[in-house]
Amino acid sequence: MSNDTPYRLHHSLGYHLSIAARLQERRLDEQLRTLDLTRTTWCILLAVGNEDLSQPSDIAEFVGIDRTATSRALRHMEGDGLLARASGVHDKRTRRVTLTQKGRHAIEAATPFARENAQILAGLLNAGEEDQLKQLLAKLRGPEGAALKTL
Repeated sequence: MSNDTPYRLHHSLGYHLSIAARLQERRLDEQLRTLDLTRTTWCILLAVGNEDLSQPSDIAEFVGIDRTATSRALRHMEGDGLLARASGVHDKRTRRVTLTQKGRHAIEAATPFARENAQILAGLLNAGEEDQLKQLLAKLRGPEGAALKTL
């Protein structure tokens, strides 16, 4: 394609990826909002509760956000009673994150929303297409997204 050819937004792969992601995210965001959760707090709850991550740096990497945003979210979630943070046993500078009972209940309440949202998305594709799309998206993430093993 030559440089004098007009750029067509709706022909762009990035545009289609963004729109599909936004539709999926918006659906989940609306449901999470009914539980006073955001997508970030939901992902952090999953990191701590379902993946057994307790170090803020590991949580940040899992969720795919920077450490500053993670620290801010953890403070907010602690204030909301969703999790607790304590100093490390050997090094008081380290912080260990654990779920509270309220955090466990939030995971239980939000999981059906996430599953329903995933089923809607997957229902638009057959099994082969879903697997292929996951492989292609992993390929597009490249080495920078290597830490994100699943979609």
